[in-house]
Amino acid sequence: MIHRGRRLRRNSVIRSMVRENSLSVDDFIYPIFVVEGKGKKESIPSMEGQFYYSVDRLNEEIKELVHLGINSVILFGLPDKKDELGSEAYAENGVVQRAVREIKKEFKQVLVVTDVCLCEYTSHGHCGVYENNEVDNDKTLELLGKIALSHAKAGVDIIAPSDMMDGRVGFIRNALDKQGFEDIAIMSYSVKFSSAFYGPFRDAAKSCPQFGDRKTYQMDFCNGREAIKEATWDVEEGADIIMVKPAMSYLDVVYSLKGKFNLPIAVYNVSGEYAMVKMAAKAGLIDEGKMIMETLYSMKRAGADIIITYFAKDAARIMRGEYIDNN
Repeated sequence: MIHRGRRLRRNSVIRSMVRENSLSVDDFIYPIFVVEGKGKKESIPSMEGQFYYSVDRLNEEIKELVHLGINSVILFGLPDKKDELGSEAYAENGVVQRAVREIKKEFKQVLVVTDVCLCEYTSHGHCGVYENNEVDNDKTLELLGKIALSHAKAGVDIIAPSDMMDGRVGFIRNALDKQGFEDIAIMSYSVKFSSAFYGPFRDAAKSCPQFGDRKTYQMDFCNGREAIKEATWDVEEGADIIMVKPAMSYLDVVYSLKGKFNLPIAVYNVSGEYAMVKMAAKAGLIDEGKMIMETLYSMKRAGADIIITYFAKDAARIMRGEYIDNN
């Protein structure tokens, strides 16, 4: 027998030597939910191990992340008041804008990404201006530009539009450039599917649509080729990083994009994917640590350069040999 794959699997040293993909804390962006008020660190019921932070307690979490070697975060804001146009999303002193300033004041080295969308801020829960029983794409662009500019003025490093409006990357790029923010990158949620995996996040962010759904602007999960078209448009409009969301059920799409574009590819390991692993571990059905690493490596293998994940701290501790499975 000439071919024996087992020769290169005999022990851990050989396996490590020939391993095709590696995982590092530098690959991770950690999502954080920021709320109004003071002195708050409150558990998120739908996402075990995740918390709401008020701005004054936010840097406690950032300090822990930096200790673990995680230097990138993405912020989601929950305002106290909502209206039809989501005006708190682009308020100069909005919760995300204050959070960016607070982080940068103490942790200048931390890369801060902000989610740009209206769903957490609108009274109806949709991602844009809702008129005549639909989301008005072009009117929404004006508000997205205002949000992006308010984040840029607060000191953000990367803008991440997640709304899935047509033309929003080009509109935001133009708005930023006109105001002298040419160096702020755009990480576009280029391929965002209308997915059931967002359930825990929508509960956490209090962003469920009050009526209808988002299928007219988020992608049909039955489609794959359409992802190339959506990503191509965003690249042509100036996206610096393109993203696929969710991650696990769409790794075929990640692989396709990796072969097509010479840009960093991000994935969002979303709340439903996170919650399933946590609940299965709690029920004693899986080894949580091993499942976390296998999941994250599958994303790297498919071609992801950047992973937005709620598992970032767990994975960092696993890689440092400090992980404790509390289940």
